[in-house]
Amino acid sequence: MARKGARKRWSLLPGAGADPRGLVVLVRAYVEAQRVRGLSEMSVEKRQWLLWRFVEWCHERGITRPEEVTKPILERYQRMLYHYRREDGSPLSFRTQYQLLGGVRYFFRWLVRQGYVLANPASDLDLPKLGVRLPRNILTVEEVEKVLAEPDLATPYGLRDRAILETLYSTGIRRSELCHLALYDVGFTRGTLMIREGKGRKDRVVPIGERALAWIDRYVLTVRPQLVVPPDEGALFLA
Repeated sequence: MARKGARKRWSLLPGAGADPRGLVVLVRAYVEAQRVRGLSEMSVEKRQWLLWRFVEWCHERGITRPEEVTKPILERYQRMLYHYRREDGSPLSFRTQYQLLGGVRYFFRWLVRQGYVLANPASDLDLPKLGVRLPRNILTVEEVEKVLAEPDLATPYGLRDRAILETLYSTGIRRSELCHLALYDVGFTRGTLMIREGKGRKDRVVPIGERALAWIDRYVLTVRPQLVVPPDEGALFLA
């Protein structure tokens, strides 16, 4: 669905796809190259969205080829992002501005490597500085315990959900990483959890607490056998 929507957006630009060395065609080639590299579809779609904003802005100003993009033009784009206001009047955060400009920089770096342009006009662009901020809302221990106690332990799915919540709280792994956990990824004796092809498609081992392991063990012994449908492929948490 995301890819189809992206194709529809690109088709709205004047002359989209007609010029083999135009921005639209080269962005599509760049996006496909990221897929071939093995980036997750979520990362690929995000890069495409970042570039869509830039290419649309360029087309509105008659800029359709990458060699027409200069550092002064990028500085104009940067000023536009700084002064841009959403419908509610709020500005773009510095992080969003950084990501939009960083997406353009990566795109032109790829164009240089592929021989489409001689130099990267975004290489010397001063990106917004990002401050280190703590999360706005942090749950107290009491609030965390209330969340963990929400599942109904009288039902199989409730016990499964409690094991899931305990695992997330104990390890801090991502939701997608939890979905891909297998039975053999849990190291009960070592107190570890093996994450396979997590962020950056890299494997890593993370510690997991005894309480989370106890809930996983209870789930595996009492609930998982009720949920498994042959052939059992070994996934830890089942729907």
